[in-house]
Formats: sequence, structure tokens, C-alpha cells
Amino acid sequence: MALLDILRYPDPRLHKVAKPVTEFGTERLRKLVADMAETMYDAPGVGLAATQVDVHERVVTIDVTEAQEKLMVFINPEITWASEEKQVYDEGCLSVPGIYDGVERPARVKVRAFDVDGKPFEVEADGLLAVCIQHEMDHLMGKVFVEYLSPLKRNRIKAKLQKEERGMQRDAAQRAARR
Repeated sequence: MALLDILRYPDPRLHKVAKPVTEFGTERLRKLVADMAETMYDAPGVGLAATQVDVHERVVTIDVTEAQEKLMVFINPEITWASEEKQVYDEGCLSVPGIYDGVERPARVKVRAFDVDGKPFEVEADGLLAVCIQHEMDHLMGKVFVEYLSPLKRNRIKAKLQKEERGMQRDAAQRAARR
């Protein structure tokens, strides 16, 4: 297993729409899922879409348990039902580090997906799991949660993250120059 690099907003690769997985049970797919899970747990986060690690396939890993003991893998997920009831949940994102804001989404969803071997399954979710499924599926469609926020908030977040990125690049260059 290996830790993967997580793309940071506003990286344009986060806006690519993921393609469906067509080959199941392969060593490549198993490795991708294992690497995504390791990356998600290390970050630490509760969900990760393949898009966030610059793999543009419809693969999501989720684990909303405190003990990180119930990894869920959704391949080619599709929401088949969403409640009319909405909820606002403070969301964060591994691609938008340190930023949290309220996003309104359906309170409950049903999702159909495949496991790594191509076996179909369905899950009905509410609470954090429902939010996480919807959030990660947005990534597969090239959407980042900050796009639900006002243009003013989104621009402030983008400017803040770009400034942090420039600082990290400057620090790395200074460390390299000292060697």
C-alpha cells in the first residue's frame, strides 16, 4: 500500500468528471482501493473519491466510524432515491484543508454501487454517512463542496489556499537551497 497525493482546491483536475469502472476484481483496482483507504485514514478523513487523488474513475472509500473499523467501498455509485427532507451539515474536505462550512443536502439517500469484485449492493444512509456519500459522489462529478457556498466565501477560500500553497512551495525551495 502507498499514500497518494491529495489534490488541493482549486486544482483544475478536481473538476474532471470520473469515468465508470469497467473491469472489476483486478489487482490494479484492489491496489487503488487499498491505497485510497490508507490515504484517507492517514489524512485523517472519513471519505475519499478517486478524483481527489488524480484517478478519474468512479471509486469512493468511506469510513465514518470513530475507530476506523468499517471501510465501505463504492464503485460506480448511483443515488437511486433522496429524501425531500434536507439537513445542513458542516462539511470539510481533504482537498480543502482546514475549511468547514454548512451545506444543505437530502437527509437520507439510497445508493446502488458495486464492490471491488463487481458484486452489486444497495445502502440506505442517513446522518454523516448520507452526507459523506453525497459529498464524495460530487467529487466524481467534478464538484467540490465549496461550490455550494456563496461566490464571496468561495473566492476567499480559494485565495487563502493559494496563499498557503505558495508558502509551502517557498518553504520547500528554501529547504532545497540549504542542502
